[in-house]
Amino acid sequence: MPYLETVTDLGPETLSRFDAIIDVRSPAEYADDHMPGAINLPVLSNAERAIVGTIYRQESPFRASRVGGAIVARNIAGHLETALADMPRGWRPLVYCWRGGMRSNAMATILSSVGWPVGLVKGGYRTWRRDVVAGLDGDTSPLPIILIDGPTGSGKTAILQALEDQGGQVIDLEGLANHRGSAFGGFDDLPQPAQRLFETHIWDQLRQFDLSCPIFVEAESARVGVRRVPRRLWHEMLAAKRVEIRAPASVRSEFLVTAYGDAVNDPGSVARALALLKPFHAKETLAGWQALADAGEHRKLAEALMLAHYDPLYARSRKRRDDTPVQIIDLPALSADDIEAAAKAILTQA
Repeated sequence: MPYLETVTDLGPETLSRFDAIIDVRSPAEYADDHMPGAINLPVLSNAERAIVGTIYRQESPFRASRVGGAIVARNIAGHLETALADMPRGWRPLVYCWRGGMRSNAMATILSSVGWPVGLVKGGYRTWRRDVVAGLDGDTSPLPIILIDGPTGSGKTAILQALEDQGGQVIDLEGLANHRGSAFGGFDDLPQPAQRLFETHIWDQLRQFDLSCPIFVEAESARVGVRRVPRRLWHEMLAAKRVEIRAPASVRSEFLVTAYGDAVNDPGSVARALALLKPFHAKETLAGWQALADAGEHRKLAEALMLAHYDPLYARSRKRRDDTPVQIIDLPALSADDIEAAAKAILTQA
């Protein structure tokens, strides 16, 4: 007997009841944003969706539905013969499209007819997006944010990871944005997510946290690369307590060479990053830094950049904030043991 459940609550407990979340929208829609953990089994490709949309606008909604229906049926058949071919009898999928219309209803109906218990998201992706916007822009309740602060190269991201490994609640904005928050911060082989997908990643973490316990976030600017930190989180970060990490410049420069290994070992990446600093430094200074890169003097380059560019930026940002850190962690070295000890000290005092 076919079983089709209409789902309106997209909380973590509800989603955990399903074995898979299927986004049947086009690959372009999926790339822009999708529900956490969703797989993309499109019933219309990007090109097919454009064709059906053109027919809808230029000819008639009826013909668009007829043409689209035939394409959707063929694509669903293809998914049944490939991606879904080995799913067991009790497999339980949750299906959604843009607004809970023809695309998701067609997929859900056919899957339930096969014999699988199927969930169908009422309102589709737009229901999820409303939850994200409400949580990140509309909700004004306080968040127990503690900032992990410190100059460039002080191991903040590594400390965040250690905090998470030791049971702390962490939002790694740089990790979620695929960007390290500096001119050298991008990953050539890993583009930044779309803004809405970035927000989905943040909200999915935040909604599962215990708000009676601290949430650790690295001190960032309002943008991480080209991605904007959502309004609610950014306002809370501006007012949050901060832990300051301190380490000698020589230690930080050596740490940076390792942390940014993918960038410093790519001459093109270094040149592109240095080009971004043209508005801030003289041609002679930039030429000197490029010469260090060309000579493979990566540690010297890192230290020069820190002392002449990043440390002054950090000092100016601290003056604008004008507050006292609740905890100062002095690290004479940035070994794995030092990072773990720093995280333990932060958790103990938080």
